[in-house]
Amino acid sequence: PHPPAAKMAAYEKRRAAPAAGSGPAEPTGAASGGLGSEAEFLLRAGVTAMVREALLKVLEARPEEPVSFLADYFERLVLGSPEASAELPGPPQRLAQALSYVRLAHHSHRTAFDSNAGAAYEVLGAGGRRRRAGVDGGLYSELLRRICQLGPAPAEEAAALLGRVRCRDHEAVPFDVFRYGVLTCCVLLEFAAKADALFDVLAGGSGAADGRVCQAVLQALEDALGTSHFSVPSRYLEAGSKLGPDRLALAMDRALQERKLGPSMSREEFLRKATALFVARVKPVK
Repeated sequence: PHPPAAKMAAYEKRRAAPAAGSGPAEPTGAASGGLGSEAEFLLRAGVTAMVREALLKVLEARPEEPVSFLADYFERLVLGSPEASAELPGPPQRLAQALSYVRLAHHSHRTAFDSNAGAAYEVLGAGGRRRRAGVDGGLYSELLRRICQLGPAPAEEAAALLGRVRCRDHEAVPFDVFRYGVLTCCVLLEFAAKADALFDVLAGGSGAADGRVCQAVLQALEDALGTSHFSVPSRYLEAGSKLGPDRLALAMDRALQERKLGPSMSREEFLRKATALFVARVKPVK
């Protein structure tokens, strides 16, 4: 049980009083106003505004791991201080920071994704003493390559995608091209993940699936995507959503009725063919 308020006040008064023969004592937080003085200290030090700004950033980005986001945010504040700004981070550090930005929010959260893509663009474009500010094609292409390594997309198809959206190393990359490339790579990862989950259904837990059934599903997926190029990468997933369970079931049933003994299809082959449908319809960057 807590002591009465009067006893607590007397205790704080004795604790704040100077000892006999010891000179004037420094005022403690309780003697100088308790919680009020602590709040004043936080205001004077700028901590209150700093924490408020950090919380606003969390709400804006909507990261999947808010604690890690806050840790990275405060680390960037330290790196951006006058003491640390004498030597800007090199390309590897900037690439790592930009990659962490684009991974904060899912691309379906458009406002948060665009904000994080803008932050990544600024990080990569930070100019040092010997270079002008701006993102060059080399850093842009390397960032896209690192994004494509985060998921199950086959390496060959990821390389083919990069060939469509990359820029030359010496070229200056405008933000709209930067955002388009980053978004396309993120959608590729989700497309590959959905194809991987679809193969699990076709294979029934084994390492291979019936080749005729897989080919029928791939044909149905190609029909759903259509033959035109999409200027907005997320429309690939919208087109794929038209491939409902009824259409899939019909295609699989037809394939099973016509099935004969034939070769099976592995997960790697199915993923490669499925992602090839995606890459073939990506609008190249000009």
